Amino acid sequence: MRVPNAEHTSRPWRIHEIAPDFRVEDVWRPPEVGGPDDFERVIATVTSYDPARSTSFAVRNLFAARWKLGELLDLDDDDAGVGARVPTLRDRLPGDLQAARRPAFDALPFKSLYLLDDEFAAEAANRTMHGVLHLGRIPLDGGGFRVQLAVIVKPNGLLGHAYMAAIKPFRYLLVYPPLLAEIGEAWRKPAPAARASS
Repeated sequence: MRVPNAEHTSRPWRIHEIAPDFRVEDVWRPPEVGGPDDFERVIATVTSYDPARSTSFAVRNLFAARWKLGELLDLDDDDAGVGARVPTLRDRLPGDLQAARRPAFDALPFKSLYLLDDEFAAEAANRTMHGVLHLGRIPLDGGGFRVQLAVIVKPNGLLGHAYMAAIKPFRYLLVYPPLLAEIGEAWRKPAPAARASS
């Protein structure tokens, strides 16, 4: 379920101090609720997610089309990514976050920034934007929690703004709902352990 951006901006997440020049693009609340110690399982599920193996026809094919488009237009070349076109946000991390764990992604082109008990952030960049995937753990009465997913971005000029506007209806209708449902289904099963990243 999509929720107002204020659901992200009103909470004291550490990402606010790291990326104040990024804008909140989307905030979503998956339907699942975890137990008190399940946040790491949620993160392991997200970092192991491979859209090429999605059970959703739309997710599989839209991601495949996006990778092919990126290849044809050189959107995802090494010189367009983190550490090349844009500096990594790791350079902005304060000392305590520099020492935080950074689980690796199996298939998605993200690099972890930090994993805390209640917050996870990872970054990716290409020729259209520099983006952050943020997941927050929000406690509920009774000891459980819910997860909130936010995508924050810094578009790269006119190309980036046009690209984000063009893909918006696809994200809202065809990507996020089945993707979040699938991730929710996956984290009801035993999740793989998060792998360490450099």
